[in-house]
Amino acid sequence: MAGSVQYRRFRTLLIANRGEIACRVIRTARAMGLRTVAVYSEADRDAVHVSMADEAVLLGPARARDSYLNVERVLEAARKTGAEAIHPGYGFLSENAEFAQACADAGLVFVGPTAAMMTAMGSKSGSKLLMEKAGVPLVPGYHGEAQDDATLAAAAEKAGYPVLVKASAGGGGRGMRVVRAASELTAALESARREAKAAFGDDRMLIEKYVLNPRHIEVQVIGDSHGNLVSLFERECTLQRRHQKVIEEAPSPTLNAKQRETVCEAARKAAGAVNYVGAGTIEFVSDGKDVFFIEMNTRLQVEHPVSELIAGVDLVEWQLRVAFGEELPLKQDQIKLNGHAIEARVYAENPAKNFMPSVGRIKTWRTPEETDGLRIDAGYRQGSEVSPHYDAMLAKVIAWAPTREGAISRLNRGLEETDVRGVVTNIPFLSALVTHPDVRKNKIDTGFIERHLEKLTSVASAPSNVELAAAVAAILDQEAKAVSADAHSPWRTAGWMPVGRRKRVFVFRQGAAEHKVERHYGGGASTLTIGDHEIAFDYKPVGTGAIDLTLGDLRSHCAFVVDGREVYLRTRNGRFELHWVDPFGGDDEEQVGEDRIVAPLPGTVVALLAEEGANLEKGAAILTLEVMKMEQTLRAPFAGVLKRVKCKVGDIVQEGAELAEVEPAEA
Repeated sequence: MAGSVQYRRFRTLLIANRGEIACRVIRTARAMGLRTVAVYSEADRDAVHVSMADEAVLLGPARARDSYLNVERVLEAARKTGAEAIHPGYGFLSENAEFAQACADAGLVFVGPTAAMMTAMGSKSGSKLLMEKAGVPLVPGYHGEAQDDATLAAAAEKAGYPVLVKASAGGGGRGMRVVRAASELTAALESARREAKAAFGDDRMLIEKYVLNPRHIEVQVIGDSHGNLVSLFERECTLQRRHQKVIEEAPSPTLNAKQRETVCEAARKAAGAVNYVGAGTIEFVSDGKDVFFIEMNTRLQVEHPVSELIAGVDLVEWQLRVAFGEELPLKQDQIKLNGHAIEARVYAENPAKNFMPSVGRIKTWRTPEETDGLRIDAGYRQGSEVSPHYDAMLAKVIAWAPTREGAISRLNRGLEETDVRGVVTNIPFLSALVTHPDVRKNKIDTGFIERHLEKLTSVASAPSNVELAAAVAAILDQEAKAVSADAHSPWRTAGWMPVGRRKRVFVFRQGAAEHKVERHYGGGASTLTIGDHEIAFDYKPVGTGAIDLTLGDLRSHCAFVVDGREVYLRTRNGRFELHWVDPFGGDDEEQVGEDRIVAPLPGTVVALLAEEGANLEKGAAILTLEVMKMEQTLRAPFAGVLKRVKCKVGDIVQEGAELAEVEPAEA
């Protein structure tokens, strides 16, 4: 009958997603001999997943609701290309029961659970009711149908503050707020509903008791259409920020073998309550003693690679085999735990500016080789455009080793050898996080990052002689390459040079500090004078953007990027950003007055939180922008009066647009 589920072998697979997950699915599908079809928006015309697929279909404008979330356009793309199956990835339509049903109605294989399973388990509220009947322990709270403020307020009072307000259809921390007092509830509900509606098209909320010092543990499950259901151990996802996972690892370093079997058995019981078919994740929260069911994600998770690495399986391949109608390749007792895996999410965001998303063109993309237990899943490359319309995740760096300590060290090495320029990334923050002594000792909870944020986002230290010498070498290397590329340059051949010793002065600025370096050359070995010391200096290019530097008796390998007068360095001491001061005085920069509130990125004004003429304290909320599907609240930079508001709710504003003006209290 129409809409019935048909698992069958297919040849052509459409991936209804973008970025890293689309690339991930395409790689496995091609390895299995399948033909792949990508879909894309106008903003993603040159995206990596588009070039990887055998065919690609334009869905529409950049906004997700006009492209990736448009069910009819996705189905039309499948009809146009002869696709017989659709893999939804994660995010977008992956947990949309109506989409799953529409695929079935169109005679397409949906690589995932049925619409009925998705409805039962994909809804946070519905799944809690189901788990309650199945005897799975729940966090105290409210997951009913009534959504009026009075009902939710009463539920919050009954659970006891602090509580967690969560989008019923949510995920990835969107539509989620911690509420610590009754006076904060109304504003939190408004903001969470608005964000949930924009991200998922569903603004229903639930209330949960906020577990203090919690740990987040989840179990990977997968079932087939023959009644087989297995778990692939658990993952620890406790290191979060704004309820968004940052670091994930498997297995959990918190659980012993007995606890592991208990939580995995509970997960299989939860999924078995709906005879689950496909890949999914059962999420739990632990207070250190008990484990409570939170929700089920009826899709592949961002962090699935760590489960793959410790279980030795390809979950996307298993998803496709289940969709073919095959049995799972392994039974539960055949799945063995091997070693430890850990993953870090690389985002285009600025940790020093409250993790504000960063957009623009990636000018440099360098990642280490995927060897010795290191894996990199990416959806971007050099030249890719990071758009304000979608999630800011660029890639995942994943490491495996026999031990947790070895995996962490391997992950950090992978992060240290990754250079992305053109947009700001959280790579230094991730490196600081995974090397924090308490993280290595597993002394963490979900509030760890917020408590240690200042240290984890601290500014870079001052450059040493190594960095200053490397900056000089980087500039010389770039100049030599430019001369070599110019066939008509009179300096291409080693010829005439003025007699005697020559001197060239370089000045580098880091923040307010300036550093002077003199290079002496000609008539002998090259030297640098830094401060009161003259030191022997030489360098050798070793590939693009790297040099072996000799400074006195020290040899050091350094990576660099020179972009105009900006010099980025990665040395044994860390990462450094220096400005090469123009010796001819061309460094004046336009300053934006602090009294102006400007859009940090392109976005949509979704709320005005203060009126013109209002007296504001420093940090008072003025307005809220929706940027990259997340809300960003712009605040008063100092105490004063809101002199003018230059936007209204619904306005789509560009980066740098002036939105409001604050007059200092002293005026």
